[in-house]
Amino acid sequence: MSLTRRQVTSAAVAALPLAAGAAAHASAAPHRGPLTLHIAGDSTAAQKYADAAPETGWGMALPFFLREDIAVANHAVNGRSSKSFIDEGRLASILDVIRPGDLLLVQFGHNDEKTADPTRYTEPWTTFQDCLRQYLDGARARGARPVLATPVERRKFDADGAAVPTHGDYPASMRALAAAERVPLLDVQALSIALWQRLGVEETKRYFNWTATEQDNTHFNPPGAIAVARLVAGALLRRRVLGPRDVRRLDAAIPESWITWPTA
Repeated sequence: MSLTRRQVTSAAVAALPLAAGAAAHASAAPHRGPLTLHIAGDSTAAQKYADAAPETGWGMALPFFLREDIAVANHAVNGRSSKSFIDEGRLASILDVIRPGDLLLVQFGHNDEKTADPTRYTEPWTTFQDCLRQYLDGARARGARPVLATPVERRKFDADGAAVPTHGDYPASMRALAAAERVPLLDVQALSIALWQRLGVEETKRYFNWTATEQDNTHFNPPGAIAVARLVAGALLRRRVLGPRDVRRLDAAIPESWITWPTA
């Protein structure tokens, strides 16, 4: 189904207020000493290298919006789901290094939807939530703060130019889990689909990895990664996961030249 403009606007507005249960958890005592924000996620957030340019994960742009002494440890990897990330030992690797007061930002959904691949597929209301709880429990056991982020939307429009949601029940399942577990939720799905709706069919091509040889409606180029990272940083502030002094440049233009792709 597609969203009307009113529905898209309502979804974005709904993403802004604090959930009653999450507020107390997110407003914990301020972190003392250097803070690291760990990202667990898939290709939409992951670090890209020179052979993939201009494809850009939003995690590459997130440091531009955070205080300089907040480190971003981007553990996101192409093609992973909440399940395969755990099965490959990647969550365990994060939990080996995460410290009390650090943040664990978890965004999955794109590859959990792969019904034909049992190594990645999770069912939205059962195994998806079961996997996500492992991230929440692991972070909490180490004194770190887990944060859930609904999957960023793909670029898809219907014949009338309305942005179309593509993630099925996965965002709703994550919202429900966040409320039940009293975990801060960044509703990146709602925020991003509202942004794509506002930009429209043609303008959004400038934000995704559209090249002379590829029309990719899932992954971002530098402008798209910067735009989504701005949404993430703004949501971290609104949800009181971070304070006003922890974020910067939310309303400033970020040069595309700031994005670099190291050699793998």
